[in-house]
Amino acid sequence: MTLSFASPSEPFVPLHVISQPNLDDWLKDQPSHIASWVEANGFTGAMGQALLIPQSDGAPQMALAGYGKSSKRTRKRFPLAAAAETLRKGTYHIASGVPADALSNECLGWLLTGYAFNRYANQSPAKARLVAPEGVDAARIEALASAEALTRDLVNTPASDMGPAQLQAAAEDLAQEFGASCSVIKSDDLLDQNFPLIHTVGRAAAQAPRLIEMTWGNTGPKLTLVGKGVCFDTGGLNLKPGNSMSLMKKDMGGAANVLGLARMIMATKLPVQLRVLIPAVENSVAGNAFRPGDILTSRKGLTVEINNTDAEGRLVLADALALADEGEPDLIISMATLTGAARVAVGPDLAPFYTDDDGAADALANAGRQSADPVWRMPFHEPYEAMIEPGIADLDNAPSGGFAGSITAALFLRRFVGDSRYMHFDIYSWQPSKAPGRSKGGLGQGPRAVLTALPEILNL
Repeated sequence: MTLSFASPSEPFVPLHVISQPNLDDWLKDQPSHIASWVEANGFTGAMGQALLIPQSDGAPQMALAGYGKSSKRTRKRFPLAAAAETLRKGTYHIASGVPADALSNECLGWLLTGYAFNRYANQSPAKARLVAPEGVDAARIEALASAEALTRDLVNTPASDMGPAQLQAAAEDLAQEFGASCSVIKSDDLLDQNFPLIHTVGRAAAQAPRLIEMTWGNTGPKLTLVGKGVCFDTGGLNLKPGNSMSLMKKDMGGAANVLGLARMIMATKLPVQLRVLIPAVENSVAGNAFRPGDILTSRKGLTVEINNTDAEGRLVLADALALADEGEPDLIISMATLTGAARVAVGPDLAPFYTDDDGAADALANAGRQSADPVWRMPFHEPYEAMIEPGIADLDNAPSGGFAGSITAALFLRRFVGDSRYMHFDIYSWQPSKAPGRSKGGLGQGPRAVLTALPEILNL
C-alpha cells in the first residue's frame, strides 16, 4: 500500500489545530459567527475532535482539529491523527497550531491513518487527505509511511498466504523495486552450504526452509540487517497451547521489520552497503521435527542443546548472524519477535534493544524520541552467561528457571557475532488495540528509530 500526501494543486480546506487550553485565545481573533458555531457544536479542542466551519453557501471555510492538553499528548504518538480519523472526506492543509518540532511526526501519523489491511475484507480508512506543509521532507515522510504499510501487510497476512515462499517473494519484489539483488538458499542446499540450524528448524514444514539474502548499494559503511522469518510457530514438539498459537502468524515480524527498514534505507538513498538476511522457516510438527534433547551444531561450530523446540527463533538467527559476521560489516542489526519475557519487561509499546556500544545506544534512544518510535535499552548482562551454558553442549537454547528470558536470548545470539558491532531488537510487532495512526494488528517497531540514528552511528 502506498501512503502519500495530496497534490498541492488540489483545492483544500485550511485546518487549524487547536490545543484545549488555547481555544479561547484563538476564538478571540475570530468573527463572532465562528465563535458561535464552535460553541454550538461543542468543540472544546479535546484530542480527537474535528469540526468543519461552513461559509454562508455551506461550503467549508475552515476546519478545526482538537489537539488536547499537553499531558494527554504525551500519551499518544500521533495526537493529530486522532482528529484526522474523524474529519470528513476532503483535502486539508495545516494552517496553524502544530509545533514545528512535531510537524513531521504529525504528518506521518496522518498518512498512517490511511492504512487498512484489505486483502480479505474491504475496510474503510480515514478519507481525509493532507497537503504536505512547507518545511517538511514530504518524500521522506511518504517513504516512512509506505515502509510501515509494507511491514504491517506482511505481519497481518496469515501463514496460509505468508509462508517462507511468499516471504521470499515479498523480498524479491522489494529488491526489484529498488534495483537490489536477491538470492535464496533453500531445502537441502542449506546443509550443503553449512546452515544446519535453519534447515533443522524448518525441515518438518510443507514449505522448505530457506535463507533469503538481499543486497543494495556499493559505497559507504557496510550495514547488515538480520530478521527472524518464522512464518508460523507451532512450538514444534513442545507444542504451544491454542491460545498461545493464535498470533503466531506474526512470528516473522522481525523479517517484516527489516524489510520495512530496508525499504526506508533504499527509498531515502542512505549511503550504505546494505545486506539483508532472512532465515525463513515454519516451526512445524512432523516425524522429522527436531526434538528436545537433540544437540545441534551451528554454522559457527558452536553446539546447542535443545531443551525446548519452541525456542527456535534464536536457532535460525544464529546461522544467519554467523554468516553476517563473516562479511565483517560495520554494523549488524537483528530484529526478532523472540521472547515473551520482553513483553513482560516493557509491554507491547516499547521496542527493547541490546548493544555494547554506549554511543550507539544513546543515538538510538534519542532517535526513538524524535521519530515517535520508542525504544528501550536492555543489558547484555554477562553474569547471566552461565545460564546459557548447559555443560553437555556449548549453549542451551532454553535455560530453565524462567528468569531473564529476553536477556539470555540476546546473550545467546551475541555468541554468534565476533568483532562486528551488534544491536539486537526483541520486538512485539503487534498493536493490541487501535490507536491514532496505528491500526490493530501488525506494527513496525524500531525501524524509524534506526533510520534516524544511522547517520550518527555510522558517521554518514
